[in-house]
Amino acid sequence: MADLYHRHIGYLAAVCSRYISSDEDVRDILQTSFMKIISSLDKFEWRGPGSLRAWMTRITVNESLKFLRENEKTRKMFEGYVQEDEVVEEPDTDNLSADVIQGMIRELPDGYRTVFNLYVFEEKSHKEIAAMLGITESTSASQFHRAKALLASKIREYRKKHDM
Repeated sequence: MADLYHRHIGYLAAVCSRYISSDEDVRDILQTSFMKIISSLDKFEWRGPGSLRAWMTRITVNESLKFLRENEKTRKMFEGYVQEDEVVEEPDTDNLSADVIQGMIRELPDGYRTVFNLYVFEEKSHKEIAAMLGITESTSASQFHRAKALLASKIREYRKKHDM
């Protein structure tokens, strides 16, 4: 079990950090996720290379979302958003490291970050995101739009600050 933990903890911590901004909460969620992973190993079905990591990732994402749903502050962040018509220009991400971009994503407000990650990294539709988070599809779309706009602004500021 220790080998399983050590082999995957870094990757799962990065996955969890896409959703959760507090390092302390990330550690708590990872602990809960690993307890669930270890206690559910008998339910895991091998489907080829990468299937174990994908299964562990799904558990970690689900635990992260559960934490966000149960957090009253997070629920309030999703209320009252409407779709905006502004078109967000895709920023130039050439020469930006994955760590820099990940840091920017992690700085997004919780609601924006959650929807952005589910849409971009987990490839969920706004309908699926709405069902997962207990929000409307339009709220999901609005959160995603605002996340993209804020992230684009952060990237432009970073490039300007670093003369890129």
